[in-house]
Amino acid sequence: MTSTAQPTVPEGRKAHPDHLGHVIFITAAAAMGGFLFGYDSSVINGAVEAIRSRYDVGSAILAQVIAIALIGCAIGAATAGRIADRIGRIRVMQIASVLFTISAVGSALPFALWDLAFWRIVGGFAIGMASVIGPAYIAEVSPSAYRGRLGSFQQAAIVVGIAISQLVNWGILNLADGQQRGKIGGLEAWQWMLGVMVVPAVLYGLLSFAIPESPRFLISVEKVDRAKEVLSEVEGHSVNLDKRVAEIQDAMRREHKPRFKDLLGKVGFLPIVWVGIGLSVFQQLVGINVAFYYSSALWQSVGIDPSSSFFYSFTTSIINIIGTVIAMIFVDRIGRRPLALIGSAGMALALALEAWAFSAKTAAGTLPATEGTVALIAAHVFVLFFALSWGVVVWVFLGEMFPNRIRAAALGVAASAQWIANWAITASFPSLSDWNLSGTYVIYTFFALLSIPFVLKFVKETKGKALEEMG
Repeated sequence: MTSTAQPTVPEGRKAHPDHLGHVIFITAAAAMGGFLFGYDSSVINGAVEAIRSRYDVGSAILAQVIAIALIGCAIGAATAGRIADRIGRIRVMQIASVLFTISAVGSALPFALWDLAFWRIVGGFAIGMASVIGPAYIAEVSPSAYRGRLGSFQQAAIVVGIAISQLVNWGILNLADGQQRGKIGGLEAWQWMLGVMVVPAVLYGLLSFAIPESPRFLISVEKVDRAKEVLSEVEGHSVNLDKRVAEIQDAMRREHKPRFKDLLGKVGFLPIVWVGIGLSVFQQLVGINVAFYYSSALWQSVGIDPSSSFFYSFTTSIINIIGTVIAMIFVDRIGRRPLALIGSAGMALALALEAWAFSAKTAAGTLPATEGTVALIAAHVFVLFFALSWGVVVWVFLGEMFPNRIRAAALGVAASAQWIANWAITASFPSLSDWNLSGTYVIYTFFALLSIPFVLKFVKETKGKALEEMG
């Protein structure tokens, strides 16, 4: 395929893809890994109390079973970048699809608690891979004019996955007459909740065969003609393909295969890597995944019946989707940093209100009417501000902010740090809430407030910059 006759895009003008619909399809297919990420992360919400009952375990052990998937996530995130640089982005997606499928079947049919925990680790490894390969691939195939919005597809898919898992859980619970351990076709309701993920896992694998490999990876393995074809598909026929390939090749000549030691600086990691780690950690330390792993159990702990608690978990997920759409609209208009700052302020206020409301929890384990209403509203407001800010911009930042020579490795480290922080919050919440539920939310409020000076001092805007400009 030749491109010498292709006209050059005028200086200062952004290239628009001739087939934006095709670009959106490619992005959406890659973001299916994000859907599975959200689905698998949240589906356990519907099984928490059933697992506690079936295996007769206390809060500490239960928390480890719920959180153990995050260990797999951290390992998967840390290794996905290196694997993708060796065998390609598409192959990593296909491996993740197989692992998701195996995990869903194993989790639905466990022999014992340790068995369930093992399959949770397998699923976690797949989530970790998807968390890295999705934003990296999308950033590499997206035209710069659309990259922020297309990059936010990953988070959009995550929140849709969360919402669908909650809706499926609610539907299964109703089929089981409101009993998480009620029988449907010989299996308990919670087993069906975990097993249904087979369907999107297989779909993810099938879609991976319908999208092209990243042009940057193709160039790295000297498949330049195929890379030009992909660049033409995603950046438009008006783009000078020889020039684009030369730009990518020039950037690659100035780099070498990313290794862990390339991330090291004077104080542990390079400053830009620390910023990526900080973004990842703050995203989790505000306690967002408590809303998705434990919300049903949380609402039941303050006197709400199981059916209503599942419904509130679903409405929270809908708010999550609304917030994500808001972020997708504004991420390329007002930038990543302003959204992050708006979100931090909103989350801090909502978390403080939740802390106040939960401080009124009675000895009977319920909330007075006023505090109960405030807690429900504040929980939804918290999720809204998270979704329209940190939920989206962190993934966009991580796909954009690192120099080409370390992008895959740095993204892997940052995502791994995110999963470790996620594990810390998830594993600690049951015990912390037994100690003091209000105090737990005070801690989350503190981290939301602390994220504001972090963004102001250390995070640089990436809006409108080409990936080759990052340095």
